[in-house]
Order: sequence, then structure tokens, then C-alpha cells
Amino acid sequence: MTVYMSRHHGFHIKLIGAGALIGLAHLFFYGEELGWTLGGFALAWSVILTLTRADVRASRAARVALAMATLFGVMLVDDPGPLKMLLFLIAIGSATLLPLRRFDDAIRWAGRLFVHGVLGIVAPLRDARRLARAEGRRDHRRIVKVAAVLVVPMIGSAVFMTLFAQANPVIANAFAAIRFSDLSTLLRRLIFSGCFLVLVWSSLRPRRTLLKTGILQWDAAAMPHLAHGTLILSLAAFNLIFAIQNTLDIAFLWSGAPLPEGVTLADYAHQGAYPLIVTALLAGGFVLLAARPDGAARESRTLRRLILLWVAQNVLLVASSILRTLDYIAAYSLTGWRIAALAWMALVAVGLILIGWRMLCGYSARWLVNANALAAGVVLTAGCASDLGGIAARWNIAHARSAADLDLCYLEYLGPSALLPLIALERRAAGPVLRQRTANLIGLTMAETAHRQADWHRWTWRDARRLSAAQALVGKRPAPHVLTSCGEPLKTEAATTPLTKAARS
Repeated sequence: MTVYMSRHHGFHIKLIGAGALIGLAHLFFYGEELGWTLGGFALAWSVILTLTRADVRASRAARVALAMATLFGVMLVDDPGPLKMLLFLIAIGSATLLPLRRFDDAIRWAGRLFVHGVLGIVAPLRDARRLARAEGRRDHRRIVKVAAVLVVPMIGSAVFMTLFAQANPVIANAFAAIRFSDLSTLLRRLIFSGCFLVLVWSSLRPRRTLLKTGILQWDAAAMPHLAHGTLILSLAAFNLIFAIQNTLDIAFLWSGAPLPEGVTLADYAHQGAYPLIVTALLAGGFVLLAARPDGAARESRTLRRLILLWVAQNVLLVASSILRTLDYIAAYSLTGWRIAALAWMALVAVGLILIGWRMLCGYSARWLVNANALAAGVVLTAGCASDLGGIAARWNIAHARSAADLDLCYLEYLGPSALLPLIALERRAAGPVLRQRTANLIGLTMAETAHRQADWHRWTWRDARRLSAAQALVGKRPAPHVLTSCGEPLKTEAATTPLTKAARS
């Protein structure tokens, strides 16, 4: 009986927690645009999960995942974004499941998170059905007794309030001022509440029976074996083909030799950057197959040397892809997506190195999967904490030799991320036309940012810091009445006017 009362009490505590989160969602999100509220809700979810789940508080692994969820929640308060929200959901989902199932490897864990998310849709219905069955038998008599106690005071109060409304115009006006939502609004709010109930309830009441295995099952031993001769011939041919490509890259990219007529460095750099990464990924898959611990490479020193040589060539191939991208950035400009591409290329290189290290040390496939997942998590977390748009804007302004090298349209597209770099550009620009256009963009960006920050739903911590720093530098500038299109070319004398020395440093 005591155990039942304890579970019954815990269920109601979770129900209250879910209700609080749903109410907060209505306050933060219903009919509103997103801002810091996304992070505020994430932090509130983390707190509710901690308060309502004793097993989460008791599990060290769950506490680590909860700390990561809190970190991503703070990042969402600072500057909300879809990647940060995805990482928060992964972290809060891991904190939910870790007390019930020990972490084994990233692939199986991804499967469990997927199953947990999909079947969380029916979790509220499942618990509601169980509660109705249990409470229906026990509480039938209690409901009848409570109704008998309440019927007289409720009916009497309604009668007296009706009479007082007829006799007192103040009370009558108060009743007349009450407005009830129409049916469509009520239905939309119910659907909205249902969506958030599905989102949070599965974390408060996870289903244990679904955690034994993940939906993504894999078995390294089930991978096909390749004959020793096949591997030797394949790796010898692949190393020769890759050596040709790497020799060309060393000649044209690394040493600076002149390209054939009709081929520019920008074309050579841009066309090969992404296809070569796909090539490296395919090569990495083949290395996984060739370098498996129970394969032919374990007994053949020649085969191991060919595999390590090919891994080294693939790492050089990725390094050349990074250099291609850097050359393309130098010829054109830096963008947030190009920073992300560089990070992705670095991850591919790390993955290839880990494959070779695994073969040398004899580590398991599980070690390789978890090591790559850890590397990806570190890179993604660092990307979430960084302002990629601000980095791109500062780099483009600092490395522009003349106004013609600047893409003001892209700086305008970056919005608040480019605000402080634009102020630096205005102070360093030598040409009056560029200075005026930059001042117009600064005024427009500051006005739009201030307007967005004025709505407490859309307010973000990062934009507050940007706007405060900008106002300290240039004051409160009004938005320009007429703004020249950023796509319109600058005047000839402005386009050839060099920036000051400070801008080129």
C-alpha cells in the first residue's frame, strides 16, 4: 500500500510538472516569435526533469547529460538556433534514458533516442488509459461523495450571484466584461497543449521495455570479408590513383606552380573541395572493411602498411580540400557555411586518423564509433557557442583591400552579427561613398535589432550585448529613410579606393 501511494504521489508530481511546462509554453510560444524564450523553456524543462525524477538525480551519467542540456539551454537563451535545439533534445533525451539503460555505443544509443522520440507520441495516451482503469474502480465512491458535498454550495452560490447581478450594476458589468474564447481558438490551444504534452511527458515517464535495444542495430562481425589478394590489389591500385591526385595538389596548391592555360586557381580550388571529401568518406568506408580486427590485415604486415599508406593519402587529400576552400575564401569571401565546411573537413580527417589508430592499437568498432561521436559532439558544441556570422564579417572586412572586395549584401544579410564589424568598417573606410553606405546599414541594422529586442519574447542575450556595444560606440542612430540597395555597385572612385591600413591588417 505504501509503495502504491508513493508511485501515485510521484505520478501526480510529474503531472503537475508537465502542466507547468505546458502553461509556460503557452506564455512563451503561442502566437509569438521565438527568442530567448526557447532557451528559457529548455532550462525549465531541465529543472522539472530534475525535480520529478529521483533516478535522474541519482545517476552520474544522467547528471552529466543534464549538465549538457543546461549548457545548450543557456546557448539558446544567448542566441536561439535549430542546431542548438537539436543538441539540447539529444542531451535531455539522454538524461531521460541513462538511469534506465547504460550507454554502450553511439549508434545503438541513437536508435534508442529515435524509438523514445517516436513512441513518446502515445505515452500520454498509455498512461491516461492506465490511470483511468486504476482510478475508476477506487475513486467511484469518492467522486459520488465529493459531488454530494459540493452540489448545494455550488447551486446556491450561482443563484445568489445571479440575484446580485440583477441588483448591482457593478457586478453585472463585471460579468459582462468576461469574454470566453471561441471554439476555434480553444481547439488550437488544445492542440498546442497536446503537442507539448507529448514532447515533455515521455521524458517524465519513459517506457522501460523499449530500452533493451535500439532500432539501429549493427554487428561488425556480419560485415563481408574480402580475400587477402583482393585487398592487396585494391589497395595497391587505390594508392596509385590517390598518389596521382595528391601529386597534382602538391604541385598546384601547395607549391604554387602555374596552372594550365584556361584554369584559374579559384576554379581548381572550388570544383574539387567537396567531391574530394566524398572520395575520402568512401575511402574511409573501405578502410573500415579492410582494417577490421578479425580480417586479413591482422596477419599481413604488407596489407597493414598499404592501409596506413592509403589512410595517410586520404588525410593529405582532406588537407588539400581544406587548402582549396581557404584559397577560394581568399579569392572571394568567408561565410558561415564555409566555416562549417572547414569544420566538417577537419572532422573527416580526424575520423580517418582514428581509423588508422584503431588498426594499430587493436581497438574495437565500438571504440571507433564513440570516438567519432565524441569528436563530432565537441565540434558541434564549439560551433553552437561561436558566432559564425560575426567571424565571417570580421574576416571579410579585415582582409578586404578595397571596397570592391566587400559584399555589403552579405553583411546586410548577416544582420546583428555584422553590426560591430560594420562600425569598424565605417571608421576605417577611406571613400565617402562606402562610408555612407556602411552608415546606412549600421542605422538599419540597429533599428531592426532594437525593434526586435523591444519584444520580450524575441529578446536574445547576444543581440542585447551587440546593441549595447554598438550604442556605446556610435550612439542611438535612427534608421535611414532611403537606403541604397546593397546590390547596386559603388561608384568607380569608391570601388577602387583602398581601405585604410588598419582594415587590411
